[in-house]
Order: sequence, then C-alpha cells, then structure tokens
Amino acid sequence: MKKALLIISLLVTLTSLIYSQYVPHNITNTGIYEFIDELAGEGLIELNSVIKPYSRMAISGMLQEVDKQRDRLTPRQEKELDFYLRDFGKEFREGKDWQRRKDLLYYKDEKFTLTANPILGGEVFSNSNGTATYWRNGAEAWSYYGNWSFYASLRDNHEKPFLGLPDYLSKREGGHIKKGTDWSEMQGGVAYGWKSGYVALVKDNIRWGNNYNGANIFGGHTPTFFRIRFHLAPTDWFQINYFHGILNSMVVDSTRSYWVTNSYGTDYREVYHKKFIAANMFSFRPFKGLWISGGNSIIYADYDFHPVYLIPVFFYKSVDHTYNSGIDNMNSHMFLDVSSRQVKHLHLYATMFVDELSITRIWEPDEYNFFSYKAGFRLSNFPHANVALTTEFTYTYPLVFQHYVPTLTFETNDFNLGHYLRDNAREWYIAVDYRPLRAASVRLFFTDAIRGPDYTSLGGERLGNPPLETVEWQSTTFGINISYQLINDLYLYASFVHSDISGNPDWSAEYFFGRQNTFNLGVTFGY
Repeated sequence: MKKALLIISLLVTLTSLIYSQYVPHNITNTGIYEFIDELAGEGLIELNSVIKPYSRMAISGMLQEVDKQRDRLTPRQEKELDFYLRDFGKEFREGKDWQRRKDLLYYKDEKFTLTANPILGGEVFSNSNGTATYWRNGAEAWSYYGNWSFYASLRDNHEKPFLGLPDYLSKREGGHIKKGTDWSEMQGGVAYGWKSGYVALVKDNIRWGNNYNGANIFGGHTPTFFRIRFHLAPTDWFQINYFHGILNSMVVDSTRSYWVTNSYGTDYREVYHKKFIAANMFSFRPFKGLWISGGNSIIYADYDFHPVYLIPVFFYKSVDHTYNSGIDNMNSHMFLDVSSRQVKHLHLYATMFVDELSITRIWEPDEYNFFSYKAGFRLSNFPHANVALTTEFTYTYPLVFQHYVPTLTFETNDFNLGHYLRDNAREWYIAVDYRPLRAASVRLFFTDAIRGPDYTSLGGERLGNPPLETVEWQSTTFGINISYQLINDLYLYASFVHSDISGNPDWSAEYFFGRQNTFNLGVTFGY
C-alpha cells in the first residue's frame, strides 16, 4: 500500500491545476440513470455507458448540455430536466437565486462545498409465505475542496428473513452476515481531479457492462470493496478506466491464524488469505453514438500486493505468465462491450466476458470455451412518446466466473462479482416502460432464467462439460413495478410479481421459492 500511495502522489504532483472533481452517484439511485439513458437515446448527449457509477460532475455536465436543447424535449422530459437540475445544479450554479433541492445540510463558497443528508427507507413483501421486511438507516455526505473531493455513506441494513445470501441467484444487494439479519455498509472515498481525469481511493459499488437487467462483467450486487481507481479521458473519443482492489477471500490462512488467551478465555483467531484484483477498460468512439470497449482483469493471491498490477495499460495474463512461469497461473479474464446509439430512439448493445479461451477448442465439438455473453436493445419514445421497449438475452457457459482454487474465485465475501445467475445459465428479459409523469415509471416485465449443473461443486473434469445439459433451477417471473420520485431522492414504489421458482432450493431465498404472488411496498430517502 505504501508503494501504491507513492505512485498516486506522483500522479497528483504531475497533474494540472484545472480540475474535474469526482463524487460518484450511487448506482442504486436509478432515477437519474434512467433519464440520462433516455437522453442519450434521443441523441441529445454522447454517453459511454459501459462503466457505472457516473460522477455527479459528469451528470451535471450532461444535464447542462441538454438544458441548451430544450426545444427538442417533450413536456415531460423538460419537467424532469428541471427536477434533476435542482440537485445536480449545485455543481455549477452559484449564489441562492435558483430553485435548489432541500438538503439536511448544504454549504457552498468560492472554495468549499458540503452536502449531507440522512438515509432512511424500508419495504415490506407479502405472499403465501407471510411477510418479509427490509429497512435501512444512516447518513451520507460529499464535499468539494479545490481539486479534491470527498464522499462518505454509512448505512445499517435490517432484513428479515435474509433475502440476499451469496448462493442466491438474485440481483438483490447482499451483505456478509455474521449472525442475525443485520449488516452495515460503509462506502466513500477521496479523489484528486484534473481537467481530463482523476485518481481516487474508493470503496463503493461498481457495474461494468451495458445492460438493463444485470451486468455480466461486474454485476454490482456484491458488498463493496476498496479500490485505487484511475480515470483518464484525454480526448472526447477515448477513455481509460482502471482499478486495483482488495477483495475478501473468506478462506482461512492457517499459517497466519493463531490462538489468543486472555481474561475472556482462549480463542482461535482466524486470518483470511489475501486476495487482490486489477482491471482496466479502454473505450473508443470511432463514430458518433458508437462506443467500443475492451479490457481485462486478474485476481491474484498467494503473495502480498504486487505493484506491477498498478500499471493500468497492461494485459495482465501476460504479466502473470512472467511471474508464475512454469507453475499454475492466477485467474485472468478479458471483456468486450459494444454500445450503439447511432439510430435515434434505439440503443443496441452486446457484452462478452471471456474467462478462458483456447483456439483449439473452437473446432472441438465436445469442448467449450468459458464465455458469458449478453445482447439486447432498448427502443425509447418510438413510435409513442414516454414508452420504452427492452429485450435482453444472456448466456453463460459452464465454469465462467468459477475457479478451482478457492482464493482465486471471481468473488468477494463469497458473492460472485459477475452476472447474478453465475455460470451455466441462460436468461430472457423483456420489459415495457411507461413514464407518465416526471420522475415516474410504470414497468411491465417478463423474465425467464434457467441454470444447469454446478460442475465446480460436482467435481470432475473441467473441460467438455455440456452447457445446460439439465435444468437444475428455473425462475419464470412477470409483473409490474411502479415508482415515483416525489422529491429528489425520495422514492415511493410498489410492485406485484408472479413467480414460479423450482429446482435447487439452495439457490433461492425460501421466502420466494415455489409459485408465489408477491406484493411489495416501499419508501426510501437516499441510498
């Protein structure tokens, strides 16, 4: 870590005094993300949507750009623009002569900005299995000071029964639970920005890969983990994104664990094996509205933090071959994402996660490479305004996101970092969204997902495992979600979902298993 901090300090020293502060906007606060996506689909802004979260400064800049094109907005879009400018206008508007959202604490002068708000919310589910509840409480704050930015969020979560265990095939956010049904989540970071980028020390959610129903590079539903993050956009057609992170292996290292004896008695103090990850993504825009992104990652263990993985432009598998020549390698991956908004109203996208690739296997009928791919489209405001149609297909071959060495799995805290269905799975997703009012959404959706055998738990050969040879788990759901943002960050929502989940009961929360009609009501302020 001392070496990492030294490199960051050198980068800071070499940067310009012209800055672009970085405070990410939580990816679970979906309202602004849906609106930004809609504006990009209309051709009003240029958007590289492969990596989330977006920074508040980036969102503010996009809203300012749309503010100059009001004549191209529908009445609902114009009201929604004004609604979000009440929040993100704080990034560029001065003085008090504008309509700003209400905050618990807000201060701004020529050098310093500070905002703080509570986090409060809860929801209740009801079906034939009874009632399930979830609520959260906490606070969040963010600040700008010159080139520096700071943010922090502390949230206590309370869920009964627990609906987000690591083995569950669910997009629901999970946390590591020692006992009971409560867990806390600390997020935040500090960043130094300049005109075309930033470096940051962060602990927050990430989501890589275009999607509308679960990303298949980094899914974003795991507990948060620490990262050194680097972003550079030297031109308007090229971007570099990189991070180096510390994961929780949950694998006990017996050589570092030890017995402790004191006045409380004798206890065995367990220590986990160290586990790290490095990842990069390079995004190019060859034509207006078309972004092509590619990158790679590596999970490594068995030794301490390695500074070679701090270099953001490396192909890490080759580096691994250098340092582990002649012995078993670490766990490396590649990814590709294509996003096209070249046709007005239409977003076409495709993503591929490559866990293991062998050219010879392409020609072998009984052997398979380890791929996960996703493709889909969203058609917005055509042929009817305020209506969007989304279709998305995901297919993942066996053993993708898996690894036979427990310390090298594509996981943190036992939660899969990739797609929520894990490996050997297929999903269809169809949705129709209607936006009748500003910051309001009515969504009709259908999802059919299946998963085959878990060959890692079964053991045996790693090659030649046929995809979806049998269906070990299936979930078919359809329903309606209604959401309305009454004021900035205050959401009221309700849903009705008919679900039929069968197969391996360990892969679903018992509360949702079987054939259920589930009603859900919720309210939240802040995330």
